[in-house]
Amino acid sequence: MKLYLVLLTLSLACLGLQFEPLHSLVIWHRDLVANGQWWRIVTGNFTHTNFNHLAMNLAGLWLILSLFKPQTHRWLAVLFTSAFAVGISAEYSQFTTYAGLSGVLHGLFGYFAFKEALSGRKSSYILVLGLLAKIAWEQYSGPSQSIGAMINATVATEAHLVGAATGLFLAALSFYRQRLSSHK
Repeated sequence: MKLYLVLLTLSLACLGLQFEPLHSLVIWHRDLVANGQWWRIVTGNFTHTNFNHLAMNLAGLWLILSLFKPQTHRWLAVLFTSAFAVGISAEYSQFTTYAGLSGVLHGLFGYFAFKEALSGRKSSYILVLGLLAKIAWEQYSGPSQSIGAMINATVATEAHLVGAATGLFLAALSFYRQRLSSHK
């Protein structure tokens, strides 16, 4: 129940950030981040280019969390760590502005799928391989033009890459920390 209450709260917050003046205060913008508005590194992940973008990302978030049913503190930690990593990496992209949760979604999916695989659920390696194949395809072929048209922006495949890498790294780190503590 707590999972869905926090998820609903986050979803409503994302919806609220679609409206002015909040949208302008939280979107990631290269110049504004450089001028000291550091919160945008994280908050840019929670606003979106339009309602299609918001709906797709929130559907993805609900699907991922319904699939893996993680502990609330765990998914929030991965979510905010991935948001920070994606926000920092945006500085090294061609974008002047960045909005959207998709990089974070790749982090969450990568984390939970890889954590399950490392914990013995062999079928979850298929999920990890699927994620890696998607990332490789995006890096090779570029962003989806049809999705870009729907969200009225270029799909930030760099954010997908960084989010997935963050999630996979955090899963490996968590797994090996647990193994080390169990051998003490």
